[in-house]
Amino acid sequence: MTRRILVINPNNNAAVSEGIRRAAAQVICADTELTVANPLHGPLSIESLEDRAQAIPPLLAMVDSYIGQGFDACVLGCYDDIALDEIRRRLKIPVVGAFEASIAAARTVSARFCVVTTVHSALPTITALLHTYGAQHIASVLAAGIGVADAAAGGEAASHKLNQTIQAAIAQQGADAIVLGSGGLIGRAPALAKAFNLPVIDAVLCAITQAEGLAKLHKQT
Repeated sequence: MTRRILVINPNNNAAVSEGIRRAAAQVICADTELTVANPLHGPLSIESLEDRAQAIPPLLAMVDSYIGQGFDACVLGCYDDIALDEIRRRLKIPVVGAFEASIAAARTVSARFCVVTTVHSALPTITALLHTYGAQHIASVLAAGIGVADAAAGGEAASHKLNQTIQAAIAQQGADAIVLGSGGLIGRAPALAKAFNLPVIDAVLCAITQAEGLAKLHKQT
């Protein structure tokens, strides 16, 4: 039974969407049909409250264009739950947020984990969400100091900063697992897990695989 999943990248960076598409192809089932979409307008990356405010109107307009299109589940491929509740109200299908999915996954493999994100301006939102999901006592958060677009583009400088931040999470925060807290970091988990010899959780891929299971249940009911 084919499952149709919509993955929403809320910024208008097509490179991030393509990264999600490529990484997801490595983990989804053969009978899962994935559509990855991003708004044509709005910020290239969501790194501040101003970016967030600018991103929401085109994001919701895009969501509205997919209402009634036969999707069985949806993934919000962004780590700060931007407009998540509103998207759920509009689509009326299971909508999985990357943050919530990654926290659930991290709890199954670690006693203490660290969310490693891109920009420092994301720290207050992620810290607040850790409290929302009741993970503040077992989790910390660090920023690598790289932009979302730079993270998606890769490159030696971005990789070096990311590696340094993971090292700090292990040495200073006592993390025994890492959550990659940005859509711009998708696809990096396998290599990082091998390099640091600990679980590294790709938040967006967690959400996509969770959405697959929910889509199956949704079609049955």
